[in-house]
Amino acid sequence: MKKNNYTFSLALIFSLFFIWAISSGLLPTMIRQLMKTCDLSTFQASFTETAYWLAYFIFPIPIAMFMKRFSYKAGIVFGLMLAAFGGLLFFPAANIKEYWAYLTIFFIIATGMCFLETAANPYVTVLGDPNTSSRRLNLAQSFNGLGAFISAMFLSKLVLSGQNYVRQAIPDDPRQVLPIDYPGGWEGYIQNETDSMKLPYLILAGALILLALIIIFTYLPKIKEGEHLEGDAKGEKLIDFNVLKRSHLRKGVIAQFFYNGGQTAIFSLFLVYTCKYMNMPESNATTYYGIFMLSFLLGRWTGTFLMKRFKPQDMLVFYALASAVLCAIVMINGGQAGVYAFMGIGFFMSIMYPTQFSLALKDLGKDTKSGSAFLVMAIVANACIPQLTAYIMHKNEHIYQIAYIIPLICFVYCAYYGWKGYKVKN
Repeated sequence: MKKNNYTFSLALIFSLFFIWAISSGLLPTMIRQLMKTCDLSTFQASFTETAYWLAYFIFPIPIAMFMKRFSYKAGIVFGLMLAAFGGLLFFPAANIKEYWAYLTIFFIIATGMCFLETAANPYVTVLGDPNTSSRRLNLAQSFNGLGAFISAMFLSKLVLSGQNYVRQAIPDDPRQVLPIDYPGGWEGYIQNETDSMKLPYLILAGALILLALIIIFTYLPKIKEGEHLEGDAKGEKLIDFNVLKRSHLRKGVIAQFFYNGGQTAIFSLFLVYTCKYMNMPESNATTYYGIFMLSFLLGRWTGTFLMKRFKPQDMLVFYALASAVLCAIVMINGGQAGVYAFMGIGFFMSIMYPTQFSLALKDLGKDTKSGSAFLVMAIVANACIPQLTAYIMHKNEHIYQIAYIIPLICFVYCAYYGWKGYKVKN
């Protein structure tokens, strides 16, 4: 395969990292919006994350089997079309206005995105020089950071109107009562807030369909895994659980579990932290959220550059410990100081997922897809750790910031993986 063909293929795959970040990056905004439209508590709304990320636990193994039987390309195209279908379901859901309908939609979208992530991460690591796989995956994940920034800074403002009314005054609740002259009354207010969720997902669905069409008519090189090319699975297991006997992969799955849970706890609760507990206007909160994601993006870019000079595992240790220290600052101070600490956490979290992913896939050969499936399954942490964090926050509203002990613990384990756990021993 010629180098220019590798470059074009990688560029196309990089776009997948961007597109699935748009989807997951919208979740914190949707949590905040569903608290209004469906009258949910912080803890109840956090199950939006559960519905989305549960798909990442259920489907990676069937998806890996599908791609081993067919190809990365087939899995990518199917995933794009399935996620687009889910996005279009926001239109009938706006008429139903039931929380269960939105949870179902998020599950469908996430299943499509799971196809993309199960395919794209290992594809990037094996398409090129194995010695630069960590740097290449961090570069790809920088496009993920760009998508998250666009979701946070711009798409969130399409959803969140800045209006947060209640039917009648509630003691100790800073929200205003809905003006009596509001068009359509309470039902009109809820319908307007519900309709605002449709446009971002229409944009997302259109982009997914366009990208699927481009990939259908584009040649993507097949990857040799072990003795066979992808899609040539005759006589081979479609999924091999024995790969978990490799200690660096097994510990990598645990590290990914903790990282994903800690990262998502911080992402998903950012707008809750700023809007509910700090009483910050939604327009200001979404701007801070955009800056937070910009910090995350800058961390990915600088991390990719620094990996030319420093070992990925050493950077992982430093970045994970820095994130843990900043979580401690949030716990101690809360409030505005905590918001500033979040900016640093965004920067230092940035390289951890792709670095751990590439270190865990080292030396797996024909079991790369199986290893990738288990690593993606670790994202199920997003369906439980943010909920635990939200529960602690909800139950301790006067010291809400104590909940950030959960992501702190998560990052400490990630530091251990970069220190010792990554080493290939068997």
